[in-house]
Amino acid sequence: MYLNKKGKVPNQAHVGIPEGFCEEEHGRDGFAGPVSHLYRTHPPTGWVKIEGPLKPRAFACAQLSMNVTPSIAARPILMMQSQDASLFLSILTETMDHFVRNADGDEAYFVHQGTGRFETDYGTLPYEPGDYVVIPKGTTYRTHVDAGPSLFLIIETGEPITVPDRGPLGQHALFDKGVLVAPELGTVESAEVKGQEWEVHIKRQGSSTRVVYPFYPMDVVGWKGDLWVAKLNVRDFRPVTSPRYHLPPSVHGTFRAGGCLISTFAPRPLESDPEALRVPFYHQNTDYDEVLFYHQGDFFSRTGIQPGMLTLHPQGIHHGPQPQAVSAAKGKSYTNEVAVMVESKTPFTVRPEMETVEIKDYALSWSRR
Repeated sequence: MYLNKKGKVPNQAHVGIPEGFCEEEHGRDGFAGPVSHLYRTHPPTGWVKIEGPLKPRAFACAQLSMNVTPSIAARPILMMQSQDASLFLSILTETMDHFVRNADGDEAYFVHQGTGRFETDYGTLPYEPGDYVVIPKGTTYRTHVDAGPSLFLIIETGEPITVPDRGPLGQHALFDKGVLVAPELGTVESAEVKGQEWEVHIKRQGSSTRVVYPFYPMDVVGWKGDLWVAKLNVRDFRPVTSPRYHLPPSVHGTFRAGGCLISTFAPRPLESDPEALRVPFYHQNTDYDEVLFYHQGDFFSRTGIQPGMLTLHPQGIHHGPQPQAVSAAKGKSYTNEVAVMVESKTPFTVRPEMETVEIKDYALSWSRR
């Protein structure tokens, strides 16, 4: 359809919003499709009650470790899943005594807490908070915990995890692929492996197959190719910003896997133009369910968020800044937050186990001042 407009509206989206009005972006295909901006007299999140499956939800994920037995905590805990992605929380207090291999899909580990290393077919890769570690489908690996406990958000996707096309920004935008870290091959300490059987647990369609070897399975002496375990730390992420226009979340896209998008909110300068919107605009997730995992910092778009929390905003329901966040942002020049956003074209289903750590009044917090 062609561009049209009615009533009194700004000529530029996200800039010069009339006093007392709220701007809502109503668009398709994330933030890349047809779009209109609606100017309202009340925030679309100003509800007093929500009943039904589209209710925004929040979870104190880090507390899951307090609610599960050690035997369960040793395995990744499935939090929610869609046809595009499954989200797990992994809490490890000691080095794994066996290896694992995922035959269901790729995995992106985001390290929230702890240090250690991944021992993989491709070599050993150290980890620390703020790391993404992308493990291709079919890779054999185990996790060594150096200083724990280690807490990971794991994003499993049926489609391969890739770096999205940056379009006119160019292939070096957000991060140059040169900052990706590959594992290093090394020698295995013979005292650890001599005369010992080793297990590899292979996951396929949710079931596990146990394979036992009479030798140490990490016996690769060399490799070459363009499929390998890779690491990216958020400190190497360089966000795209604009001093005069609030850019949509899609500009922070970090990885893509079919209908799953993974984005990183990292510290960045706020808009300097006094007329420009400086906080996320109100919008519906018309074509994506949106999950945010909060890693560290001051989450400036709303209060009541702590590191280790996770929120879910389903397709079709509004969200945006809390009213007080709009005025608070006027006195800030920089954001100090790190968060991971996972979007899915198909709806997420939350596992019952998450109810034990759910923040029950989260949906009403949007309208509080």
